[in-house]
This record gives sequence, structure tokens and C-alpha cells, in this order.
Amino acid sequence: MCRIHGSFHARTTDDEMRRVAALQHHGGPDAQSFARQSGWALGNNRLSIMDPEGGDQPYRLGDITVVFNGEIYNHDRLRTELMRQGFHFDDRCDGSILPALYLTYGDRFAEHLDGMFSVAVMDLRREPRLVIATDASGMKPLYYHWDERSGRFHFASELPALLGFDGVRPYEDELGLHTYLSAKTPFGQRTMFEGIDVLPPATTAVVSREDGLRLASRRMGYESAPPVDEERSLSRAGESLRELLSREVSRLLVADAPVAAITSGGLDSSLVTALAARTLFERGSSEALHTFNIAYTGNWPGDERAFASEVSRHTGTVHHQVEIDPATFPDLMGDVVRHLGQPNADPITLSTFSLFRAVRDAGFKVALTGDAADELFGGYSRMTQALAAPEGADWAGPYLDHLAAVPESLRRQLYTPEYAARVLAPGASPLPPGLTDILAHGEGSRLQRITRIEQRYRLPAYHLRRVDHLSMASSVEARLPFCQPSVVRFAASLPDQHRTVPGVGVKRALYRAAEGLLPDSVLNRPKQPFTLPITAMLAPGQRLWALARDVLSPQALRADGRLRYEVVDALFAEQEARPSDGTSLALWALMSHQMWRGEFFGPSAGTHRRTRELAVMAG
Repeated sequence: MCRIHGSFHARTTDDEMRRVAALQHHGGPDAQSFARQSGWALGNNRLSIMDPEGGDQPYRLGDITVVFNGEIYNHDRLRTELMRQGFHFDDRCDGSILPALYLTYGDRFAEHLDGMFSVAVMDLRREPRLVIATDASGMKPLYYHWDERSGRFHFASELPALLGFDGVRPYEDELGLHTYLSAKTPFGQRTMFEGIDVLPPATTAVVSREDGLRLASRRMGYESAPPVDEERSLSRAGESLRELLSREVSRLLVADAPVAAITSGGLDSSLVTALAARTLFERGSSEALHTFNIAYTGNWPGDERAFASEVSRHTGTVHHQVEIDPATFPDLMGDVVRHLGQPNADPITLSTFSLFRAVRDAGFKVALTGDAADELFGGYSRMTQALAAPEGADWAGPYLDHLAAVPESLRRQLYTPEYAARVLAPGASPLPPGLTDILAHGEGSRLQRITRIEQRYRLPAYHLRRVDHLSMASSVEARLPFCQPSVVRFAASLPDQHRTVPGVGVKRALYRAAEGLLPDSVLNRPKQPFTLPITAMLAPGQRLWALARDVLSPQALRADGRLRYEVVDALFAEQEARPSDGTSLALWALMSHQMWRGEFFGPSAGTHRRTRELAVMAG
């Protein structure tokens, strides 16, 4: 697990490479290195998980140089195959196979990888070319800046690091605020910075001086799934899923560093915990699995510590109950905003950051999580509501509104007339092209279309980048069994009735898989989102309330010029008189956005944005 960065067709200096490496040192504190020649540079920050004594990056083989971020779980099999072809390896680190794999399969090398990764290959055999590939779920994001006129290309694993290159200037995307409030974070390739994009999942990018930048999409996991098996019973589906998850969890426990598990007390993380604990027992491990749960000082709604403790007792783990004081949240927000690089409207960001920090403080470099199960198996209430809508009703519109930090009706009230005229004009959609068409007219059932949207757009942008950035902020590698390609394919092969049926149940095959492994109290409890109780915490007398009031002051909003301060004041009054999840999330999202602007653009953010507009007009 690492952080990577580099450039192509750019005059990048040694000092630049060191500066960018320093900006993402937290994600790879064990070693820093880079290779640089005229016209290109590749750099790496290493978090040593596999073969700590070997695996020095960049990897080199003849005219091929590679840097790599992630984990390759099938590296032993690939190494054996490559050795049969005459390649030799000096260590057993997973990334060491990459130059040979590229020489064998060329630009299609990523099709043979099973794991989470972003890989950059510099090929100097003929015309210099840079090849970059991302994994099929988007677990390891890569941000890039491409200047088409000059041909300069820069990339990094994190946005703040990318901004460390001399040729990458931070300009705020004019549509960014609207995009963020419409989806809680930008979907697709878009970021909140103009001219900076993120490579989508399952993408191979090739950069050369002759052809410029070309992106090619590989198949995502659900696109390579076998046909839906309508004959398989729910009982058999649950058994098969349990066997599959057992194999994947077993593979993801392999590391040359201590491995723990995140246990929220809900179905998904608890099942991963149970399977991991059972695997270690069957291996005869002398060490029990360590589990981590987070809670908050005081008495707050939605506290799950009792469920997590029961799972720990049931599965025999060594349990760590992490407790943080909500009074510290305002101090944490600056760190969270900086590590994310762009606003994410889920209040769980503070908890996630604090939880992984506690994992690392306890001596663990790797943690298994239950993320992505809801997207695969249909676990969200917005899905159930969309499925329950009668034929002919507009279910897609309400479903998309559920994805928003601020519902459409409120967004229209919030925007000043000037900003509304720019972002609500025809053709200025905040969502990626084709997303709404997939929902309304795509192939398959309603649930199949929804889960495709979740996996292609929302999961990587809103969920996986958050987990990646906030775990690596504390030098912890998060491993996600539910994102393994075999699990993604299995979920896509299930008939709808084995996933979610309104009035019957959600994630039905997953619940069957967990039977006998988890306490009945966990299996039978109502679904509860793993999030911060922001509605209760965003109240007068709490530090978050004072912070929000300060950040969203009339003076600050007037200077910004895009939000009507009187509407924001009305939201505060509504939250004070009648606290609700919708109002508290809207205030949280607006506060997070303003703090992001302050972090990356300073008090002159509005001026900076206007300067860019004038430059574009003049250009």
C-alpha cells in the first residue's frame, strides 16, 4: 500500500517530487523514492505491508519503470506464471511482478490483476508513453491534471499532493458547489477543482506526445457477471455467498503486518469480523483478531457499541472501544477537509478519521471493513422506496434526490439569482452524462439499474475515496472484501428477490450467509446507517453549532456570492426549533463546503474564482 505521483512531458524537478511526496507522506511513511529523466518522473511513498524487506519502488525491468499503490491478492499465482515464461524475481512483494506483467500483456496487464490498485507504467522502449490503470471498483483513486495545449500531464494519489506540482494551479470549478449539493461529492471524473479529474474505476489511461491522453474503459465487476440464476434458492445463494466471502476474507488476512477489523455492530462489518475470526482460529493462529468500534462521549442516539461488543464476545475477538468527545470535532474538521481534498457531505468523515487513527495507535497497519455491501446487495432505504414505487410513477427523481446533500427544492431557494442562472441553465447537469438515462431506460430490472448506478458512480466517488483517504491519513490500509471482483460478480448474478424485496427484506442473501455466524440480536435488529448523530449534535450549546454559525455567517456568504444568507439563517432557525436529519445535513454540507474553500483557496476564494473566469474569457 502506497501513494504514487508523477508527471509526463513536463520539466519536473527533484525538489518538486520531494514536495509532492511530503504532501502525502502520511499514506506512505516507510519509504520515499522516485525516478526521473528528461520529460517524465514517477514517485512513490511506501506503506510496507507485503515483504517489508523487499519491494523497493520504483520497480524497473529494462526500459519499463513502475510505481504502484494498493494490494494485488493474486500475485503469487501471477509470479508463478511469469517465472514459467523466464522472468526472475528477487523478492515476493506483490508489486514486483508488475513490470514483467506489463511486458507480457501490454496495456491489458490490469485485466489480470485481482486486488485494489492504481498503477503507473513508464514505457521507454520506443516513443515514451505513460500507462496508468485503476482497479474495477475504484478503491485506489488517482487524480490528474492534463494540459492539452502543452501536453503536460501530472498525477497523484491525493488532491493536495497533486496541487504540489508547479504546473497545477487550484481553480474552483464554477459548477462545483451545485454538483456537491446535488450528490454529496462530485460523481464520475469531475472534482471540485477546474482542470483536475479523477480516473474512473476500471480505466486504463495512456499518455504519449503523439496521441495525447486517451482513456479506455475496462469491464467493471458487475459487467462480467454470469447470467442471473433464477433457479438457485435463497438458501443455496446464502450458502454460496458465505463460502465465497470466507475465501476472500481469508485471502485479505494475508499480510506481513498486523491486521484488525472494523466492527460497527451492523450486519456487513460483523459478518466480515466473524469470518476473519473463524479463519484465524482454523489456521491455529496464536493471536486473536482485534476489532475496533467507535462511539461518542455522552448519551447520543444510534449508539452501536453494545452490538459491536456482543459481536466481539460471540466471535472471540479482542475488542477496542474507541470513544471520542464531540467537543473535539471542530478541531478535527480541518484535518478531515485537508485529507479528503474536496468536500464530502457525510458527517461520518469525522468518525472514520478518528477510528483509523485509533487503529494505527494500537499498532495495526491493516483493517478489514464491511464497506460496499449495501451497494451490491441493495441495502439502502432509498433503494427500497424506489422499488416500492408503482409502475408509471416517477421513482428515479426521488431516488436521485435521496443522493443529494440538499434536496432540489431547497437548492433552488439557496442559490442567489446570479448563481442559479449559471448552474440551473439547460445542459448544466451536476450529474455525469448518461446517469439518468441508465436509471430511466437502461437494461435490466429497476434494482439492477439502481445498483449499477451505485457501483459505477456513487460508491467510488462518495464512499471508497472517503475510506481510502481517511484510513491512509493514519497510515492504515483498509481492505474491503465486498469489493473483491468475485463478490461483485456474485451479487450481480442474484435475482432481485435474493437481494431486496420491499416489505420482505433487504440484502436477503447476505442475511442468509450470516445465519449461525452472528448473534440473533444483530441479525434481527433494524438497519441503522453508520454515521454521526449530527441532528442531535448540531444544536445550540454544542461546539459544532458555534462552528457552523461562524463558518456560515452572513458576512462569509455575502463574500461568496452564491448562497442567500437569509435562507441559510432560516435553516439555523428551523434546526433550533424543530431539529431534523434533512436540515442538519444541509447545514453540515454547507459548512463543510465553506471550510474546504477556506482550506484550499483562503479568504480570497471568491476573488480567485473570478480571476480564473476572467483568464478563461481572455484566453
